[in-house]
Amino acid sequence: MKALGFLALAALTALLRIALPVGVGLFLGALLAFTLQPLYGRLRAHRWRAGTAALTCTLGATTIIAAVVAALIALFITRSMSMVLTLSDLLGPHGALREAGERHLKSLSVIHLQPASFAAKLQEGAMALGSRAASFTADAANATFGALLTLLFMALATYFVLLHWNEMVSRAEGMLPFEPRHTHALLDQFRKVGRQVLKGTVVTGLLQGALAAIGYAFTGLADPMFFGALTAVASLVPAVGTLLVWVPIGLYLLVTGHVGAGACELIYGVLVVGIIPDYVIRPKLVGSEKGVPAVFTFVSLFGGVEVFGLIGLVLGPVIVTLAIAILRTYDAELHAARRT
Repeated sequence: MKALGFLALAALTALLRIALPVGVGLFLGALLAFTLQPLYGRLRAHRWRAGTAALTCTLGATTIIAAVVAALIALFITRSMSMVLTLSDLLGPHGALREAGERHLKSLSVIHLQPASFAAKLQEGAMALGSRAASFTADAANATFGALLTLLFMALATYFVLLHWNEMVSRAEGMLPFEPRHTHALLDQFRKVGRQVLKGTVVTGLLQGALAAIGYAFTGLADPMFFGALTAVASLVPAVGTLLVWVPIGLYLLVTGHVGAGACELIYGVLVVGIIPDYVIRPKLVGSEKGVPAVFTFVSLFGGVEVFGLIGLVLGPVIVTLAIAILRTYDAELHAARRT
């Protein structure tokens, strides 16, 4: 029996190794299934067949996700190309940004920095960026293929988890070398935490994009909805996040003579776009599980990104919360054993 146990462990290790290249899609699919479980339960309560309810939830969610991602990719590519051309014009002779830059750089002539030559170099950089648009489009096509592959495995995992989660829990209780109640509690914790983390990441990003769009519209920036969507996507970037969008916009407004609007944008970005969603709302959504200290929430977010990359924004909090749950369960059992 012991030999068979080692063989089963080897088989599980082999399965995990083979699934690793598509692990992101499978992991996100499981979290999406946990998020959709209340809807799946309501459909089952209305006497829908299990397979039909799971398929309806999966197709509905993945269709919405695919449509949003496709719209964002198309929007970013078209608007980015337009912005590159606009930037080249602004940095060209008699361009508004070039004239403003030369005006502000005249004070640096004492260190032999010529404003005209500096602006010309910026224009050359903008034109070079435009010439690399073809390679950028090819990279975007490769990224789109990877995203579609991830979406496929996410849909498969979502359907499977919705349909077989109770059976998976029952089998795990019988196969894992723990007490069934501990296995059940940990898997239930994994489901709850996964749902919270996914909702927290998505809700925080959407909220930051919406708040940023309001600020862009208030300061008179052209196309605030596009820059709001860009801010929402930038919220997923490790460490810097939304700063990649609203800081350059604020500096652009300052340099082009819109001092009041630029100052308002920078202050609004720090206080509203940055602090409130990241330090108030995200910890409540991601770390709302009872008894998880706030410091571990921030450790899980930043440490997860450092170890796992972008997916660490989701994977880090799940691992940290489950680790705390395991340690607390062990501590409770240890104290109970000492009392007997």
